[in-house]
Amino acid sequence: MLLSKGFEVEMYTGRTDGEIIGLSDKIVKSLSGFVREPDSRNVEYTTPPLHQYEQLLCELVTPRRRLRRFLDSLDSGYTLIPGSTLSTGNSQVFYRSDPQNPYHAYIENTYGTDVVTASIHINIGISDPEVLMRACRLIRAEAPLILALSASSPFLDHQVTGYHSTRWHVFPQTPKQVPLFESHAHFIQWTEAQLKLGTMQNVRHLWNSVRPNGDCRPYNLNRLEIRISDLVTDPIHLLAITALLESRILQLQQDPRLDPLVSSQLPMNNRHNDLLAIIHANEQAVAKASLNAQLRHWHNGKVINATDWITQLYNQVLPMAKAHGIACFLTPIKQILREGNQAQNWLKQVESGSDVSQVIAQTIQIMERQEQALQSDLCQPA
Repeated sequence: MLLSKGFEVEMYTGRTDGEIIGLSDKIVKSLSGFVREPDSRNVEYTTPPLHQYEQLLCELVTPRRRLRRFLDSLDSGYTLIPGSTLSTGNSQVFYRSDPQNPYHAYIENTYGTDVVTASIHINIGISDPEVLMRACRLIRAEAPLILALSASSPFLDHQVTGYHSTRWHVFPQTPKQVPLFESHAHFIQWTEAQLKLGTMQNVRHLWNSVRPNGDCRPYNLNRLEIRISDLVTDPIHLLAITALLESRILQLQQDPRLDPLVSSQLPMNNRHNDLLAIIHANEQAVAKASLNAQLRHWHNGKVINATDWITQLYNQVLPMAKAHGIACFLTPIKQILREGNQAQNWLKQVESGSDVSQVIAQTIQIMERQEQALQSDLCQPA
């Protein structure tokens, strides 16, 4: 049986020329299903947990069509902006969406605009807390591959930054040291300790690539949240990344020995710390070079190219995807590997002579055409 899946989608708003403008106060007041972020330039919507990919596709597209209609009613030049960083500025100023919110004040004062990013959080339902912890360990070890597929933030303030995911390069992972949780009890004890120490302001203040999630953290958990992904504006590509993740988790449920703490060949006496070091280094390497990054595999510590690792993983999970009827949704992974991710394609356009604003403006048009086609062909009109 397929697992439940849902998305938290953060997007910037602005003008068709790529200028980013804060509109979340107007959006949240007028449209149900949208919530504000600390900075007014991006807004978030959440899809319900669903099992079928066809339904997920419509739940991704339909709110965006509603939001576009609302933005158009404010000003025909307003639209949704692609990318995971403030590509066209201004990263020097924090535009508070809720000036009276003390948590937002803490975020602005502590992190500045490093947190003013847009991304996709992928939530996958796992009810058994020990199975969830095992999945957290495996997916965290392989999360850099998700970033490699999704990287979409090579720009900041109209400049090429030198990173394919500037978002993950600058984003303040908090707390600085997050272990591979060995059990649900370990997660509870660690979280309670962080709250007492003040390294976490609340139970939501755990910002790393992968975390356990639920309605009463850290005690009642029901899903795995993958937070490392940059914003993937193409819904078909996002479903492909999700199908890769789900197939891997289904594989882990069938074979618990895939757990890195169990099957890694790294020395047992320091395996936990060695794995954390590899994960951190891999995340930084992928933030820099995405699909071109040279990584170390958690299984044996050997160097492997990100594209080669993803290809291996694709081939490993394909039988599981076929058995669950989702292989067709997995297929676009091959297209991303062949043609490049969003960041790589944008950088090719810059190398061909386009400036950052032109690249973003062109992608804005592509995004809208994709949404129109998908809703027309596959989803009932909103």
